[in-house]
Amino acid sequence: MTTPSPRTPDTRVARPGQAGGRSRAAGRPWAMVAISLVLSGCAVGPTYQKPSPPAVSRYTHQPLPAQLPAGDAGSPTTTIEKQNIRYGGPVEQRWWDNFHSPALSALVDKALAHNPDIAAAQATLEQAEYQLRASQGGLFPQASAGVSSGRIRDSGASSNGMTGPQLFDLHTGRVSVSYLPDVFGLTRQQIKGADAQADVAREQLAAAQLTITGRVVSTVLDIARLEETIRTLTDNWNASQNILESTRARYRLGAISQFEMLAQEKQSLDIQSQLTQRQKDLDQVHHRLDIYLGEFPGNAGKEKIPSFSELALPQELPLSLPSSLVNARPDIRAAEAQLRAANAQVGEAAARLYPRIQITADFGRQSNTAATFFNPASRIWDLAGGLIMPLFQGGTLRAEKQASEAAYRAELARYRSTVLKAFLEVADVLQALRHDADDSQSREQTMLAAKQSLALSSAQYRAGEIDRPALLAGEMQYRTARLAFVAAAIQRYADTTALYLALGGGHPASARPSQP
Repeated sequence: MTTPSPRTPDTRVARPGQAGGRSRAAGRPWAMVAISLVLSGCAVGPTYQKPSPPAVSRYTHQPLPAQLPAGDAGSPTTTIEKQNIRYGGPVEQRWWDNFHSPALSALVDKALAHNPDIAAAQATLEQAEYQLRASQGGLFPQASAGVSSGRIRDSGASSNGMTGPQLFDLHTGRVSVSYLPDVFGLTRQQIKGADAQADVAREQLAAAQLTITGRVVSTVLDIARLEETIRTLTDNWNASQNILESTRARYRLGAISQFEMLAQEKQSLDIQSQLTQRQKDLDQVHHRLDIYLGEFPGNAGKEKIPSFSELALPQELPLSLPSSLVNARPDIRAAEAQLRAANAQVGEAAARLYPRIQITADFGRQSNTAATFFNPASRIWDLAGGLIMPLFQGGTLRAEKQASEAAYRAELARYRSTVLKAFLEVADVLQALRHDADDSQSREQTMLAAKQSLALSSAQYRAGEIDRPALLAGEMQYRTARLAFVAAAIQRYADTTALYLALGGGHPASARPSQP
């Protein structure tokens, strides 16, 4: 039985020597390629314009003094530390080192290395960068290769009058190439959107790092505050117990009323209740620090936690210019990247309103036998070009474009809201620094007055003018005043930390420029 020659679709096969009748048709795809290249500069969509920095010259209504606390800090023996405001100064990337505590720096470094929230943000950034690479592939031709081999049974009723089934082998190998010229910028807008989303992930990673460093430092300060409080309450509770014993003895002798004795018992119980609550708070704060370090509560390592006396108050406070704050804070940079992504979505929706051109080409060989597969006569190819133009889709594409424009306006409003909140944070913390510095002065004066009163009580006790309960009460008053002073001092450390955070924490802005 004679094996018929392989049958191939007319739209795809060109034999050597058959170019005469197909030359014009074969040239049409090349003409489409040339046209698409000429039109490749016809990208549609809005040009992105980065929002201008706020036109403000200061953060607060009243200018801040160059030094905190302002003016005379009190007596020559004052312990109030001065802080100088450095206008226009940058925030150091490792701002927590300014507290001059190696133990604190070690805690922050461990949190940056092991915190799961930071690890998740890092993985999200990697995902966004890979998605950006994937989107960039749309600018290039796509090629694939395939081979097939089979035995074919043709119909028994053919048009040439032959009857009976016809069997033949068919071996095919080909390389297929397709290309979508980005005539109206659809792919480029998609790349811009993916690039912006990668920047969003990058800034969210910086924000996560900033948040964790701030939480670690703030938690260490909370521990210092609670330890000072527990120490003072413990001493005061011991003193109250001694006073209570003396009060009960005097009550049994009839020197005081039951009301006075019960009042002293209540005072002792109140101190005990406060002590129990603060101890519970301290345990919970330690657990929170363990989580920030990437450890299970109660299973963290033996990292040293610095005491308050081991921390130094930064003497120089940087204060970025208002015009540079938008480039310093990762949350603002992330909001700006979201705005770029929304702008790209507008361009993508606009590009979908225009035609798309597709060019395809197949090159390969096809033969009935393996022996003739590599003969010149077995070569096959086809080249085709196509154009798809949206004609009527019920207004879907135009509505999608309008929706993307509304989404852009929403992102712009969110960006402005983020900027306003950032300026609010800076303004609030600057005022807090000023008022807390003044409060430290007042607390110090109160503590010094209580100390002088205790010295007089001690002299009176030695002279036999007052009893021991009166002396113990004076000691309790002094310790309470000292605790208030220490708490005010720790608050200055907390406000300093808040300033570093409000100014962006020294994280560098993305080195990648915004896409036009």
